[in-house]
Amino acid sequence: MSLTRIIRPFLLNRLHTLDQYATHAEDLQRKALQQLVNRASATQWGRQHDYARIRSYEDFAKSQPVHTYEELKGYIDRMRQGEKDLLWPGVVKWYAKSSGTTNDKSKFIPVSKDGLKDTHYRGGTDAVVWYLRNNPQSRIFDGRALILGGSHAPNYNLKSSLVGDLSAILIENINPLVNLVRVPRKETALLSDFEIKRDRIAREAIHRNVTNLSGVPSWMLSVLNRVMEISGASVLQEVWPNLEVFFHGGVAFTPYREQYKRLITKSGMHYMETYNASEGFFGLQDDPADPAMSLMLDYGVFYEFIPMDQIESPNPEVVPLWGVETGRNYAILISTSSGLWRYMIGDTVSFTQKNPYKFVITGRTKFFINAFGEELIVDNAEKGLQAACKATGAQVLEYTAAPVYMDENGKCRHQWVIEFSNAPADLGQFAKILDSTLQQINSDYEAKRYKDITLQPLEIVVGRKGVFNDWLKSKGKLGGQHKVPRLSNKREHIEEIIALNS
Repeated sequence: MSLTRIIRPFLLNRLHTLDQYATHAEDLQRKALQQLVNRASATQWGRQHDYARIRSYEDFAKSQPVHTYEELKGYIDRMRQGEKDLLWPGVVKWYAKSSGTTNDKSKFIPVSKDGLKDTHYRGGTDAVVWYLRNNPQSRIFDGRALILGGSHAPNYNLKSSLVGDLSAILIENINPLVNLVRVPRKETALLSDFEIKRDRIAREAIHRNVTNLSGVPSWMLSVLNRVMEISGASVLQEVWPNLEVFFHGGVAFTPYREQYKRLITKSGMHYMETYNASEGFFGLQDDPADPAMSLMLDYGVFYEFIPMDQIESPNPEVVPLWGVETGRNYAILISTSSGLWRYMIGDTVSFTQKNPYKFVITGRTKFFINAFGEELIVDNAEKGLQAACKATGAQVLEYTAAPVYMDENGKCRHQWVIEFSNAPADLGQFAKILDSTLQQINSDYEAKRYKDITLQPLEIVVGRKGVFNDWLKSKGKLGGQHKVPRLSNKREHIEEIIALNS
């Protein structure tokens, strides 16, 4: 009997609660907040902010300001040394290593037992729940899951305490039963050298009946290309005929979509976006026809939002979920069962609807270009590239962009480095379509491009094959959950990439 058929009824019991997202969003969020506050009331943080007296969201909002990593870093450092009951009850043993801040090379995000169970693993389960509802004929559990992970290392040599990629922490703590339906072996999945790991994953998975993939699109594509090299297959379904879905997240899928379509040509292949960050699991694409994701409301995460037009204000407006407006760009604040309180994670979103609340990721609070008042965000860049690719038949593998403030002729412009998997026949046409699309979807960019007065036409530098991987490798960030910074007001990253582009 099909294993999927046996498991399906147990998973689909969850749909009753998920369906309440459309009717009881505020209630679910207020309940999540009160549970968080009650659990943390006896911690040092909870006593300091008088959590025992908090009875409502309004009380909570008055109890403390918005925080960045710098404000919590002192507590997190002490937690990493083994102190208990600081930001969350008990000892937190696991820390997801994330990209750094202005003052530090890396951030270390606490991942408590509660955070693992109620947030990260629940998110993975719900992804399957919604997928099964949308695909009643699925045989997903009748084969193996190819799940990519990063690596981890001991944390200050404390017993059983680890620091590393979130994906590695998830694999390290996963239910042993899951290992019966996944590849590669745990030892392979946690290797730190991505180039060695990529080859071993491909060789371990190639003869398995893989039905589903999970991982970051860029790194998964690298593994799949190695599978193709070893197998000699022309399309991936020749290797895995029962492959049916790719659960992807970490970076926008738009630049990779056409490459996956070329690699997997079978009808009925599904793609489902997930929003699983080091800080928590926040969103799932529950409708394959709608690119927006549903915000997950009962995961031990409470959400607040700051309008991006107020992000630089010393006293910005902060609204709970039930106070957001559709179509407005917001920075996300979270309070979680891992001890992050009113914490700004750095991502920006825009809601497409309410009841249920659905959103798209628009970028990062730090990944944008606003050198001349153009306010270009990652979402704009993705849509512009998508239009240029569609019109020219090009395929973008990786990209980054930054401003040229003034060249020797006194001209200002945006400079893009783009690595193509399929280059356009006419790069000038590609650049014009990209530029015109950005003007169509961003009025500030359009105003600055008016008659080339402030901004001249954008410039594209074609990146050689592998230049972005070489840059990541030079930073010790090849593989795992590391990402290329898409947009920046500063030229540090782009100049390093251009220097390698020879």
